Amino acid sequence: MQWLAKLIYFNILDWKIVGNRDISKETVKKAVIIAAPHTSWHDFYIGILLRAVLHVKVSFVGKKELFVFPIGWFLRLLGGRPIDRFTKENKVQAIAKLFQGKEEFRIALSPEGTRKKVSKWRTGFYYIAKEAKVPIIMFTLDFENKQNKISEPFYPTNDAEADFKFMHSFFKGVKGRISENS
Repeated sequence: MQWLAKLIYFNILDWKIVGNRDISKETVKKAVIIAAPHTSWHDFYIGILLRAVLHVKVSFVGKKELFVFPIGWFLRLLGGRPIDRFTKENKVQAIAKLFQGKEEFRIALSPEGTRKKVSKWRTGFYYIAKEAKVPIIMFTLDFENKQNKISEPFYPTNDAEADFKFMHSFFKGVKGRISENS
């Protein structure tokens, strides 16, 4: 399947990878991966193709309403995990627990939490990484330049303000599929 993903990603869609291509099993076994800007459903297949091209296993969470038959079966097959947004359960702790007992686990999240335009990122991904003691890897969904820029692993510090400033700078100027929502 990797050859097919490469054919579609590089040759048909004409996308490229910039930055850290080495998020393989040997180097970063656990991580929170944030993808931004998340503006369209097209982001999903770009992410799926990217992980196939890089040959890296990455899970994702989605609202449980998406995980109904038959699409739910397909999403689970792709590594999806449903999350109930309306329970009182602490989502950060619940997702951070997914890392426990696993030798290898990476989860991709959208810092915006939606495809709509937002003025501020949600912070859950940051606290999941801190709670699970894993790095954050950032990657862009840059439809203007048709590229995914991937960061080196970044470990959150105890200075959230500086950390978010650093992360925002990585995505500066990147335009998503629906650029007005970037």
